[in-house]
Order: sequence, then structure tokens, then C-alpha cells
Amino acid sequence: MSKLLKGVLTALATPFDQDGAIDVDTLRRIVDRSIDAGVDGVVAAGSTGEVGALSSEERLLLIDTVIKQAKGRVPVIAQTGATSTAEAIRLSQAAEKAGADVLMLITPYYEPLSLAETVTYIKDVARSVTLPVMLYNIPAVTGVNLDPATVRALAEEVENIRYIKDSSANWEQALQLIHHHGDVIGTFIGWDVYLYSALAEGAAGVMAGTANVVPDEIVAVSRLIADGDLTGARDLWNELYPVIDALLSVPFIPAVKAGLSLQGLPAGSPRRPTSDLSAGDLARVREALSALYQNVG
Repeated sequence: MSKLLKGVLTALATPFDQDGAIDVDTLRRIVDRSIDAGVDGVVAAGSTGEVGALSSEERLLLIDTVIKQAKGRVPVIAQTGATSTAEAIRLSQAAEKAGADVLMLITPYYEPLSLAETVTYIKDVARSVTLPVMLYNIPAVTGVNLDPATVRALAEEVENIRYIKDSSANWEQALQLIHHHGDVIGTFIGWDVYLYSALAEGAAGVMAGTANVVPDEIVAVSRLIADGDLTGARDLWNELYPVIDALLSVPFIPAVKAGLSLQGLPAGSPRRPTSDLSAGDLARVREALSALYQNVG
């Protein structure tokens, strides 16, 4: 699948069974939930998918399952970054062989690298595959920010670096990427509260963990903006925003899993040591979802 990525990409949750293993059957249902809602792509083994708590072999199982379940209906973006260049290359080449459409590449975490080391890692991994590569900028995790000038230089030098997911939560930087560098790289905003703003500003798209929970509504906002109906999109966004805010105002991964469960799709508990939501936080998410569906009729 070679079509240009755009629109809404769901950062898929990873469901676990009672023994803590990946629940493949539920994962398939989660994939279908997003695709049936009209999202433009699905992302395997991202942050919402608890990638930091998965073994390498679990990551490959996750990627392979999502690819097979998607069945070419939408692009599959496989997150294959790792703490070493060799492991990232191994995962990237395996995902390419399995049939992923795009690779998303987080930069090494735990021990922050210099920007020069980070750039070398990106070049080495991107050049080891032929698939389009999406950079994953999340400095709160990696300790290194991929600034717009660096992103442009990478996209101009390495042919298959085509996209960036910016999860810096730096809106000024996001606008620079969208408005000054859209000629060389497509920017996906990975901070869910910026969904409306990012799409209205002309971002290539958004990558949202909250799309596990409210995919239909997020897709509707995206389509209204694409059709030029900013007022209609804003009205719907005003209804949707309290849910996005509730999910992001409590621990996010357990919030997404709680939201799925409240929607009738139990995804299990987060992998330990991450805990389930407290009773108070769960009530906040439940109330926000109840209010949304009352408002939208």
C-alpha cells in the first residue's frame, strides 16, 4: 500500500488476558473497531500500546497480528524503534517483511543521546529498509527533541523519511513543522488535545490513542475539517473535547483501556507495574463518555 498517509491514525491499545499475555482475539476486535469507524490507518506497538513493557518477540507478534487483521483496508504503521541501532534494524526489517506499510521510529530512550548520535541512529535504521519512515519525536521519553531544522535536514537527506509524529506538546514547534516544512515531510500531531487545531492548521493528520475509545467522533471531526466545515467540526469538537480531556487528565494507558471496557470491549489491565484507574478516575471517564453520548443523541 503506497498511498500517502493522512487523516486519523489510531495508536492501538494492546489488550492482555488474565495471565498478562497479549490477547490476540481482542486485539483483532480493537483493530476492526477503528477501521470500521473510518480511521485512515492503525499503529502497532506505539506508546499507547505499552511498547516499553513488551518483549521484542511480543512486538513482532503484535505487528504481525495487526497487519493480518487490517487485510490492506488501511495502512499499518509499525513502531520499531529501540534502545540500540541493531535491535531497531532487526525489528524494522522484520516488520517490513511482515507487510507493514510505514515504520515509525522512536529514538533511543533510557540514556539520552546527543542530537548527533540520535541523527546517526535515525539514518542507519531508515537506510536499512525501503519502507517509508515516520520519525517519532517524544522528548519527554527520549530526552532529545527533534527540532524542525533537524527534521527537515533528515527528510532531505534520507529519501524514505516521509513523516513525523510530533508528541513534543510544543505547539509553536508543531506549527513550524506544518507551515514551514510540509513540502518535505508530513506532520502528524500526537498530542490528542490538539486534534482539532492540528487538522485545522493543515497537519497531514493526527495520531490518537483516544481513537481507540471514540473513533467515530474523531473521524467525524477530521472529515468535517477536510470538507472545509470548520464551524461544524468545532461544534462536534466541543462535544468531544471533555472526553479527550478526561482521558488525558488521568493515567492515560489505563484510561484508554477503561474507555474500551466502558464501550463493551474489555482490553484487560495494563501490564504491571502500571495500575488500573482508581475508582475516582474511572468515574471521571465514565461521566465524560455518558455526557458525550447524551449530547450527541
